[in-house]
Amino acid sequence: MLKVFSRISRRRALQGAAAGVVAFGLLLWWLLPLGDEPPTGTITFSTGTRLGVYQEYGKLLRTELDRDMPGLKVTLANSDGSQENVARVATGDADFTIAAADAVGAYEMDGKPGAAGLRGVARLYDDYVQLIVPRDSDIDSVTDLRGKRVAIGPNRSGVRLIANRVLTAAGIDPKKDIKPLAAGIDTGPDLLRRGKIDAFFWSGGLPTDGLKDLAKNYAFRFVPIEASLVAKMHEEGDATRYYRATNMPESAYPTIQRGSTVPTIAVSNLLMTRKDVNARLTEWITKTVIKSRDGIGKQVHSAQLVDLRTAIYTDPLVLHEGARRYYRSVKP
Repeated sequence: MLKVFSRISRRRALQGAAAGVVAFGLLLWWLLPLGDEPPTGTITFSTGTRLGVYQEYGKLLRTELDRDMPGLKVTLANSDGSQENVARVATGDADFTIAAADAVGAYEMDGKPGAAGLRGVARLYDDYVQLIVPRDSDIDSVTDLRGKRVAIGPNRSGVRLIANRVLTAAGIDPKKDIKPLAAGIDTGPDLLRRGKIDAFFWSGGLPTDGLKDLAKNYAFRFVPIEASLVAKMHEEGDATRYYRATNMPESAYPTIQRGSTVPTIAVSNLLMTRKDVNARLTEWITKTVIKSRDGIGKQVHSAQLVDLRTAIYTDPLVLHEGARRYYRSVKP
């Protein structure tokens, strides 16, 4: 009887050990990069303007990629923002980038060079449109911008694209009814502080460092962008379908918002590449993006919203084959 019990105990112990090995193997599979050897080579990642979320996210992601793929050299290239980023990837001047869905949609609908070769890697986080004015300003709505000096973003930025659409929806001609300036988050805050402009548009993740810094020593507020304007923008069709009415949470800039939300517009950001970029490389990069969420999110709050369940929704782009491989491999 004792011998039988010993055999059963030994068998159970072996089964438990085997299960432990399998579990440990699965853990290693998740923590370690895909494949036997990490991809090598050189890629260019187009980011954005100084003090913007694209630039900060790009820097942190490069650190994570260096850790997972030490033989891969990642060159970061600053840009005006979404519109320039899409064009760079489409024409081969960059390999990966982040861009807002409306800018991607507009590029495709205009049939610009390389549009058919664009592919999605992951849906990241949402940009929020932020219209900033001095706290004592007489500007209380978008229509009050008429005749004012307004920074609407660099020429090839996503900010410029969406600011022009917001203004048009409010009945304001961006070229005639305001005094437009091509300033972004890198220069707009200082221009406002020095009284050189009356307002500026920004579209980015929450919170944005450039506005957090401004809040430390300057009293400003946000002008609401009402849902009625979003509805008017939707009437245009095309890429405006990527906009949705929402509220900027009171936690974004607590000292400025003082417990209040702000009606505004949100649009999703996409990590993107081209069809001809190596599938194995793209698979590795996709995994790094997903598994580095918490680490990057400690410094870029909006990155905490990167989610495996929603990352696959890269409309208007179809997923790159490498990204698709990764999502299939982790599908429950």
